[in-house]
Amino acid sequence: MTEAHARAEICRVGRSLFERGYVHATAGNISVRLADGYLITPTDACLGALHPDRLAKLDLQGQQLSGDRASKTIVLHRRIYEASATTAAPAGCVIHTHSTHLVACSLQAGAATPQAELLPALTPYFVMKVGRVPHIPYHRPGAPEAAQAVVEAIERYAAAGRPIRAVMLARLGPNVWHDSPAAAMATLEELEETAQLWQLCRHQPPAPLSEAQIDELRQTFGASW
Repeated sequence: MTEAHARAEICRVGRSLFERGYVHATAGNISVRLADGYLITPTDACLGALHPDRLAKLDLQGQQLSGDRASKTIVLHRRIYEASATTAAPAGCVIHTHSTHLVACSLQAGAATPQAELLPALTPYFVMKVGRVPHIPYHRPGAPEAAQAVVEAIERYAAAGRPIRAVMLARLGPNVWHDSPAAAMATLEELEETAQLWQLCRHQPPAPLSEAQIDELRQTFGASW
Protein backbone atom coordinates (compact mmCIF):
# COMPACT_ATOMS: atom_id res chain seq x y z
CA MET A 1 0.00 0.00 0.00
CA THR A 2 1.43 3.37 -0.99
CA GLU A 3 1.45 6.23 1.50
CA ALA A 4 -1.10 8.15 -0.58
CA HIS A 5 -3.43 5.14 -0.62
CA ALA A 6 -2.97 4.62 3.13
CA ARG A 7 -3.85 8.26 3.83
CA ALA A 8 -6.99 8.01 1.71
CA GLU A 9 -8.03 4.72 3.33
CA ILE A 10 -7.58 6.01 6.87
CA CYS A 11 -9.88 8.93 6.07
CA ARG A 12 -12.44 6.73 4.30
CA VAL A 13 -12.56 4.19 7.14
CA GLY A 14 -12.66 6.90 9.80
CA ARG A 15 -15.62 8.59 8.11
CA SER A 16 -17.45 5.27 7.71
CA LEU A 17 -16.95 4.34 11.37
CA PHE A 18 -18.10 7.78 12.52
CA GLU A 19 -21.18 7.91 10.32
CA ARG A 20 -22.31 4.47 11.52
CA GLY A 21 -21.77 5.18 15.20
CA TYR A 22 -18.74 3.01 15.89
CA VAL A 23 -16.96 6.14 17.15
CA HIS A 24 -18.22 9.44 18.48
CA ALA A 25 -16.93 12.96 19.14
CA THR A 26 -13.11 12.81 19.04
CA ALA A 27 -12.81 9.27 20.40
CA GLY A 28 -10.86 6.58 18.57
CA ASN A 29 -7.82 6.46 16.32
CA ILE A 30 -6.44 4.66 13.28
CA SER A 31 -2.85 3.97 12.28
CA VAL A 32 -1.09 2.27 9.38
CA ARG A 33 2.40 0.81 9.26
CA LEU A 34 4.46 2.07 6.30
CA ALA A 35 7.82 0.86 5.02
CA ASP A 36 9.47 3.99 6.44
CA GLY A 37 7.31 4.68 9.50
CA TYR A 38 3.70 5.16 10.56
CA LEU A 39 0.61 7.21 9.81
CA ILE A 40 -1.85 7.90 12.64
CA THR A 41 -4.84 10.13 13.17
CA PRO A 42 -4.06 13.33 15.10
CA THR A 43 -4.80 13.76 18.79
CA ASP A 44 -8.40 14.78 19.51
CA ALA A 45 -9.34 14.46 15.84
CA CYS A 46 -12.88 13.52 14.79
CA LEU A 47 -12.61 10.38 12.68
CA GLY A 48 -15.53 11.62 10.60
CA ALA A 49 -13.66 14.73 9.45
CA LEU A 50 -10.10 13.62 8.73
CA HIS A 51 -7.95 15.20 6.00
CA PRO A 52 -5.25 13.10 4.31
CA ASP A 53 -2.61 15.83 4.48
CA ARG A 54 -3.13 16.44 8.20
CA LEU A 55 -2.57 12.86 9.34
CA ALA A 56 0.51 12.55 11.52
CA LYS A 57 3.51 10.79 9.99
CA LEU A 58 6.19 9.32 12.25
CA ASP A 59 9.46 7.59 11.50
CA LEU A 60 10.23 4.03 12.56
CA GLN A 61 11.50 5.30 15.94
CA GLY A 62 8.21 7.08 16.61
CA GLN A 63 9.47 10.62 16.01
CA GLN A 64 6.93 12.85 14.27
CA LEU A 65 7.89 14.06 10.81
CA SER A 66 4.80 15.92 9.56
CA GLY A 67 1.10 16.54 10.01
CA ASP A 68 -0.89 17.48 13.09
CA ARG A 69 0.23 16.22 16.51
CA ALA A 70 0.00 12.44 16.66
CA SER A 71 -2.42 10.66 18.96
CA LYS A 72 -0.74 9.54 22.18
CA THR A 73 -1.91 6.01 21.42
CA ILE A 74 0.87 5.66 18.84
CA VAL A 75 2.92 4.15 21.68
CA LEU A 76 0.44 1.29 22.06
CA HIS A 77 -0.01 0.94 18.32
CA ARG A 78 3.75 0.62 17.78
CA ARG A 79 3.92 -2.09 20.44
CA ILE A 80 1.13 -3.98 18.66
CA TYR A 81 2.93 -3.72 15.30
CA GLU A 82 6.17 -4.96 16.84
CA ALA A 83 4.66 -7.78 18.92
CA SER A 84 2.43 -9.12 16.13
CA ALA A 85 5.08 -8.94 13.38
CA THR A 86 6.30 -12.50 13.86
CA THR A 87 2.86 -14.04 14.47
CA ALA A 88 0.41 -15.44 11.93
CA ALA A 89 -1.66 -12.25 12.33
CA PRO A 90 0.75 -9.34 11.76
CA ALA A 91 -0.69 -5.83 11.95
CA GLY A 92 -0.65 -3.51 8.95
CA CYS A 93 -3.36 -1.28 10.42
CA VAL A 94 -4.60 -0.78 14.00
CA ILE A 95 -8.00 0.67 14.87
CA HIS A 96 -9.06 1.75 18.35
CA THR A 97 -12.64 2.71 19.18
CA HIS A 98 -14.90 3.18 22.20
CA SER A 99 -17.68 1.13 20.57
CA THR A 100 -20.77 1.13 22.78
CA HIS A 101 -21.64 -2.55 23.10
CA LEU A 102 -18.04 -3.62 23.56
CA VAL A 103 -17.51 -1.11 26.36
CA ALA A 104 -20.80 -2.26 27.93
CA CYS A 105 -19.55 -5.86 27.89
CA SER A 106 -16.35 -4.74 29.55
CA LEU A 107 -18.22 -2.87 32.28
CA GLN A 108 -20.45 -5.86 32.98
CA ALA A 109 -17.51 -8.25 33.03
CA GLY A 110 -16.03 -6.43 36.03
CA ALA A 111 -12.35 -6.59 36.89
CA ALA A 112 -10.43 -8.29 34.09
CA THR A 113 -7.71 -10.78 34.90
CA PRO A 114 -4.66 -11.50 32.70
CA GLN A 115 -6.26 -14.73 31.44
CA ALA A 116 -9.78 -13.36 30.82
CA GLU A 117 -11.49 -13.14 27.44
CA LEU A 118 -14.27 -10.71 26.67
CA LEU A 119 -16.71 -12.91 24.76
CA PRO A 120 -17.38 -16.63 24.28
CA ALA A 121 -17.52 -18.34 20.89
CA LEU A 122 -21.08 -17.25 20.06
CA THR A 123 -21.18 -17.42 16.26
CA PRO A 124 -19.10 -19.07 13.54
CA TYR A 125 -18.17 -15.72 12.02
CA PHE A 126 -16.92 -14.40 15.35
CA VAL A 127 -14.70 -17.48 15.62
CA MET A 128 -13.55 -17.22 11.99
CA LYS A 129 -13.20 -13.46 11.52
CA VAL A 130 -12.24 -12.20 14.97
CA GLY A 131 -11.08 -15.02 17.23
CA ARG A 132 -10.24 -14.76 20.90
CA VAL A 133 -10.27 -11.30 22.48
CA PRO A 134 -8.24 -10.93 25.69
CA HIS A 135 -9.79 -8.53 28.21
CA ILE A 136 -6.90 -6.34 29.37
CA PRO A 137 -7.17 -5.03 32.98
CA TYR A 138 -7.93 -1.34 33.37
CA HIS A 139 -5.17 1.25 33.15
CA ARG A 140 -5.53 4.96 32.43
CA PRO A 141 -5.50 5.93 28.74
CA GLY A 142 -1.94 5.91 27.44
CA ALA A 143 -0.52 4.02 30.42
CA PRO A 144 2.63 2.02 29.54
CA GLU A 145 1.33 -0.84 31.71
CA ALA A 146 -1.58 -1.30 29.29
CA ALA A 147 0.76 -1.50 26.32
CA GLN A 148 2.89 -4.09 28.10
CA ALA A 149 -0.19 -6.15 28.98
CA VAL A 150 -1.28 -6.11 25.33
CA VAL A 151 2.17 -7.25 24.18
CA GLU A 152 2.14 -10.09 26.70
CA ALA A 153 -1.29 -11.19 25.49
CA ILE A 154 -0.17 -11.19 21.84
CA GLU A 155 2.90 -13.24 22.74
CA ARG A 156 0.97 -15.64 24.98
CA TYR A 157 -1.65 -16.47 22.36
CA ALA A 158 0.92 -16.75 19.56
CA ALA A 159 2.94 -19.21 21.64
CA ALA A 160 -0.20 -21.33 22.02
CA GLY A 161 -0.72 -21.35 18.23
CA ARG A 162 -3.73 -19.01 18.47
CA PRO A 163 -2.68 -15.62 17.11
CA ILE A 164 -5.08 -12.81 17.95
CA ARG A 165 -6.34 -9.79 16.00
CA ALA A 166 -7.97 -7.89 18.84
CA VAL A 167 -7.73 -7.00 22.51
CA MET A 168 -10.26 -5.23 24.71
CA LEU A 169 -8.95 -2.54 27.04
CA ALA A 170 -11.18 -2.66 30.12
CA ARG A 171 -13.57 0.31 30.32
CA LEU A 172 -11.97 1.93 27.24
CA GLY A 173 -12.53 -0.02 24.07
CA PRO A 174 -11.06 -2.48 21.58
CA ASN A 175 -7.86 -2.35 19.58
CA VAL A 176 -8.17 -4.45 16.43
CA TRP A 177 -5.63 -5.02 13.69
CA HIS A 178 -5.31 -6.56 10.25
CA ASP A 179 -3.29 -6.07 7.09
CA SER A 180 -5.27 -3.05 5.83
CA PRO A 181 -7.72 -0.42 7.13
CA ALA A 182 -10.62 -2.11 5.31
CA ALA A 183 -9.81 -5.52 6.82
CA ALA A 184 -9.30 -4.08 10.31
CA MET A 185 -12.65 -2.28 10.04
CA ALA A 186 -14.37 -5.55 9.07
CA THR A 187 -12.85 -7.24 12.11
CA LEU A 188 -14.09 -4.43 14.35
CA GLU A 189 -17.58 -4.64 12.83
CA GLU A 190 -17.85 -8.37 13.52
CA LEU A 191 -16.55 -7.86 17.05
CA GLU A 192 -19.02 -5.08 17.88
CA GLU A 193 -21.88 -7.08 16.31
CA THR A 194 -21.05 -10.04 18.55
CA ALA A 195 -20.95 -7.76 21.58
CA GLN A 196 -24.38 -6.44 20.66
CA LEU A 197 -25.75 -9.97 20.37
CA TRP A 198 -24.27 -10.80 23.77
CA GLN A 199 -25.91 -7.72 25.27
CA LEU A 200 -29.29 -8.61 23.76
CA CYS A 201 -29.06 -12.12 25.24
CA ARG A 202 -27.54 -11.15 28.60
CA HIS A 203 -30.66 -12.08 30.60
CA GLN A 204 -30.48 -15.62 29.22
CA PRO A 205 -26.91 -16.15 28.01
CA PRO A 206 -26.69 -18.56 25.06
CA ALA A 207 -24.42 -21.57 25.11
CA PRO A 208 -21.22 -21.05 23.10
CA LEU A 209 -20.26 -23.20 20.16
CA SER A 210 -19.00 -26.60 21.25
CA GLU A 211 -15.38 -27.62 20.92
CA ALA A 212 -16.38 -30.01 18.11
CA GLN A 213 -18.10 -27.18 16.24
CA ILE A 214 -15.09 -24.91 16.71
CA ASP A 215 -12.74 -27.66 15.55
CA GLU A 216 -14.82 -28.03 12.38
CA LEU A 217 -14.34 -24.28 11.75
CA ARG A 218 -10.61 -24.69 12.30
CA GLN A 219 -10.37 -27.53 9.80
CA THR A 220 -12.68 -25.98 7.20
CA PHE A 221 -11.76 -22.30 7.38
CA GLY A 222 -8.46 -22.20 9.26
CA ALA A 223 -9.95 -20.42 12.26
CA SER A 224 -7.27 -19.83 14.91
CA TRP A 225 -9.64 -19.96 17.90
